[in-house]
Amino acid sequence: MPTISVEHIELDDHGVARIAGSRSRVVNIVLDTRSGMTPYDIRRQYPHLSLAQIHAALAYYYDHQTELDANIERELQEISALRAETSGMSREALLDRMGGVPPKSSEQV
Repeated sequence: MPTISVEHIELDDHGVARIAGSRSRVVNIVLDTRSGMTPYDIRRQYPHLSLAQIHAALAYYYDHQTELDANIERELQEISALRAETSGMSREALLDRMGGVPPKSSEQV
């Protein structure tokens, strides 16, 4: 039986699986499906992605599920720790922590 490659997926310089030609990470597609979105819902949310790309991301996930689940869990723990660390901080304290530079809002772009 011939081997089929998942041509829609590439690894970035940090080894993160992304949908080729985009900045979309495979784990983001996985998290969307975990929150109840179907591939069609994801397509509507991210119109720059094709259904083939979305399904390729899911296929890649299932081929690398143990590794990606560990990455997802680590990221969720980091987010939780950061939220706990910064909860109750004033805007000024958060800006100071970020080096004093406020993030660009859509109005500034």
